[in-house]
Amino acid sequence: QVQLVESGGGLVQPGGSLRLSCAASGSIFSIDDMGWYRQAPGKPRDLVARITSGGSTNYADSVKGRFTISRDNAENTVYLQMNSLKPEDTAVYYCKARLKSGRFGYWDNYWGQGTQVTVSS
Repeated sequence: QVQLVESGGGLVQPGGSLRLSCAASGSIFSIDDMGWYRQAPGKPRDLVARITSGGSTNYADSVKGRFTISRDNAENTVYLQMNSLKPEDTAVYYCKARLKSGRFGYWDNYWGQGTQVTVSS
């Protein structure tokens, strides 16, 4: 079975930085896209950033220029460097990976449990 484990969340002041990590483990054959999503109270979960296996990236307009997504394919890990954080960035951040795993090697989306990011003075 597959597990995604996030780390790096916490409390930071406006203008500060955090680096989130998400490592996928288990019986994984291949990983395609990986991404970060976030969900603030009372709002739907939406895409923050994603990165393909080839390194192509996509960002939400609200974080463009401040956040950087990257991945280490050898370690099945995706990162999100968050700079110039704003209070509106406060949310639970979830890691997602589209990967092939299991007995039959099916493609599916897997999610981490989320890590809280709070930007406040």
